[in-house]
Amino acid sequence: MEIAIIAHDGKKADMVQFLNKNKTILLREDIKIIATGTTGSKAESVGFKVKKMLSGPQGGDAQIAGRVAEGKTKMVLFFKDPLSSHAHESDVSMLVRVCDVHNVPLATNEASA
Repeated sequence: MEIAIIAHDGKKADMVQFLNKNKTILLREDIKIIATGTTGSKAESVGFKVKKMLSGPQGGDAQIAGRVAEGKTKMVLFFKDPLSSHAHESDVSMLVRVCDVHNVPLATNEASA
């Protein structure tokens, strides 16, 4: 199963902590992780093998949305920072919408993940 991980800058540390806490599950052979650029680099630094897309503001969110629409990505973990504004908010909204349209689970914080 392909899982996408994305985290806004203010939530990258939370994502790394979540990954470490769930390492046993996420390192299973049948789990493939894709990520936006910087989040993917953070995941790699703690021992995860990750297929990196572009960074979010450069189109990485849209790339992941495309994989969701194609049926490749089966779950999205997107730790959003609700207290910051983001220049690529339209891409974030599109990703959320695509997950809803294709009935793909989307977690936007650690509790829902």
